[in-house]
Amino acid sequence: MHGFRSIVSLFALTFSTGIAIAGDADSCRTVRMAEPGWNDLAFTTGVANVILDALGYTPKSDILGINVIYEGMKNNDVDVFLGYWNPAMVSYFDPYKKDGSIDTVRVNLTGAKYTFAVPSYVWEAGVKDFKDLSKFADRFEHQMYGIEPGSNQLMLDAIADPALDLKDWKVVESSEAGMLSEVGYKIKEKKFIVFQGWAPHPMNTMYDFRYLTGGDKYYGPDFGAATVSTQTRKGYAGECPNVGQFLNNLAFDIDFENAGMGYLINDGMQPQDAGLKAIKQNPEKLTTWLAGVTTFDGKPGLEAVKAKLGL
Repeated sequence: MHGFRSIVSLFALTFSTGIAIAGDADSCRTVRMAEPGWNDLAFTTGVANVILDALGYTPKSDILGINVIYEGMKNNDVDVFLGYWNPAMVSYFDPYKKDGSIDTVRVNLTGAKYTFAVPSYVWEAGVKDFKDLSKFADRFEHQMYGIEPGSNQLMLDAIADPALDLKDWKVVESSEAGMLSEVGYKIKEKKFIVFQGWAPHPMNTMYDFRYLTGGDKYYGPDFGAATVSTQTRKGYAGECPNVGQFLNNLAFDIDFENAGMGYLINDGMQPQDAGLKAIKQNPEKLTTWLAGVTTFDGKPGLEAVKAKLGL
């Protein structure tokens, strides 16, 4: 982790078009990002890493718990987080929203969803809604499967709700990969399992499962219909306006993320390698992402990135 950054460089002047005359201040060269180990955020952070590196920055990314990411941004130890899922993370973000310590830059993904899911044969057996879980408690072994510790609060909230009669259930916490491995095993054995499901994610084509109704109180309506937003520590875009412009441009779509996450999960690629492959397959996205963005030393960004990536 790095210390607090200096305020805006006097030399980081801009035209009215938003194109920088000079690059960002030296304190902006290292861009400190974080993500919680979810494949969608590992991939999108990998994309950002590739582009920032090609622009002459030194991007760094850590895998941290969501609460640690937010504390890191508040304490000026983390600059950028591309993964604020709304409404799934509302309870995590709310204290920082109230104290104004974190800036939300823009929505970078629409069409996402996030809620409880079960294999289709479990759904057909009668588990179609959150309220159905307790009826089959023994079949589920009084367990539901989550991801890494610190990212399952909504499951814990459901268990704590007397209306669902799940008081003796527990959340099995491991990781996204660990959860999906268990899902694959249970489906192979035709056993009951309820788990955290979401889109975008290749799980939607890898496994035959259904999302449960009845979770509006916890995940929001329409099966946890969600947006994902980019956030930064307070004032970061003012201190580093060129990176700020890039973050303001950067947005994704479900198909792009499903493909990129497939590179991670199915092909075993590292996030930056997956990001590079996805960019090379969709080079037209760079025109939007790099509008008004320069290299770290103030040269046209689009041309520099294309040259660096061999496009």
